[in-house]
Amino acid sequence: MFFGQKILDYKEDILKDLDELIKIQSVSSQGSEMPAKALEWILQKAENMGFSTKNINGIAGHVEYGDGEELAAVLAHVDVVPAGDGWSVEPFALTEKNGRLYGRGVVDDKGPAIVALYCLKALKDNGIVPKRKIRLIFGAAEEIGMNDMEEYFKHEKMPDMAFTPDSEYGICKCEKGILQLEISSEINENSYLKEFHSGNAVNAVPSRADAFVDREFQAVGKASHGSTPELGVNAAVNLIKTLSDIYGYSSLGNLCTFLGKEIGSETDGKSLGISCQDELSGNLTVNLGVVDIDKNISHAFIDIRYPVTEDFAMIIKQVGAKAAPYSLKVGVYNHEEPLCIDENSPVMTILKNAYQTVTGEEPEIYSTGGGTYARTLKNNGAAFGPVFKGDISNIHDVDESIDKNNFFQHAQICLQAIFGFAGK
Repeated sequence: MFFGQKILDYKEDILKDLDELIKIQSVSSQGSEMPAKALEWILQKAENMGFSTKNINGIAGHVEYGDGEELAAVLAHVDVVPAGDGWSVEPFALTEKNGRLYGRGVVDDKGPAIVALYCLKALKDNGIVPKRKIRLIFGAAEEIGMNDMEEYFKHEKMPDMAFTPDSEYGICKCEKGILQLEISSEINENSYLKEFHSGNAVNAVPSRADAFVDREFQAVGKASHGSTPELGVNAAVNLIKTLSDIYGYSSLGNLCTFLGKEIGSETDGKSLGISCQDELSGNLTVNLGVVDIDKNISHAFIDIRYPVTEDFAMIIKQVGAKAAPYSLKVGVYNHEEPLCIDENSPVMTILKNAYQTVTGEEPEIYSTGGGTYARTLKNNGAAFGPVFKGDISNIHDVDESIDKNNFFQHAQICLQAIFGFAGK
């Protein structure tokens, strides 16, 4: 049964509520109250629809429908990365232009969150009583390490099956491990470099870098997600190279020298000695996400996405060995274990059927370097949508957007999958 098309009855309401949610500037950062406000907003919206909700300490929560013994879930997040500079539209509002929907979070992940909520409403409005209990689990700290789900699952049951619409179609079977390292030096090291600042998030390629030696320097690049650094142009790397060409590495201090010589423009970790790959999930990637140097601090953060069969402890050991001659300290800022699920599991079967019912095609089974809530699900869930191949969504970049027709095709697939979860 093609139940998914019923989501189209709510198109205008979805867009109206998505605009309201995007306007809540829920940028993830330590101490910010805005992600919690976005969480409160979506839970209140669900209560207004007649659903029961629960808020876990302002960092995560759920919407629930049905009373079955088995638990099926959709996981989405309402926090976002910073907007950055250079948008052609207002980033914190929903804008429709040339057949596309624009706004920070329209894809990652506020758009899918609103869609999931209306999918639950479609079940309820059409009298579908699910055989499984269905939850929409919303987080408010996905972009800064996913400790929201860690906190949530301290209090709540792990789903028997789930998906998160926070990646691409078809179905993501494997997610590489995510290892984020802080590399730091003594702030009183002998250096002519007075300041260097680049990047807002470790999991994004910085599009701008600023430095001051005897005069101000600035470099620009192209932002991209930290899982695909090869698609961006790293402004920090460009500026370090420019400064080294003018002043020499010895004038820039140990940290910049290490970053320039041992990482540079490479995104595969070759000079660091950690380049590797496997058949399940592909190549290791490295991104220099943040650099901050001034009279008080001197540190950088790198984002490593490693294959599912590799040992993260050996990667840390090797980076530490490379950093030691520069008198640098290496610490683990964040680590997320890799994911690899059984392609023949019940959840994979439901997702495959949903995609085929709506599109008429078999979904591609793929691996990613991206990090989603799926890796918190103990191999009971996968990343599934919302972006279709060929639709450049600019996630974590300026002008984040999605084709409007694709957005509502995703909505139909999402509803069809939740209908499958309902056991109907």
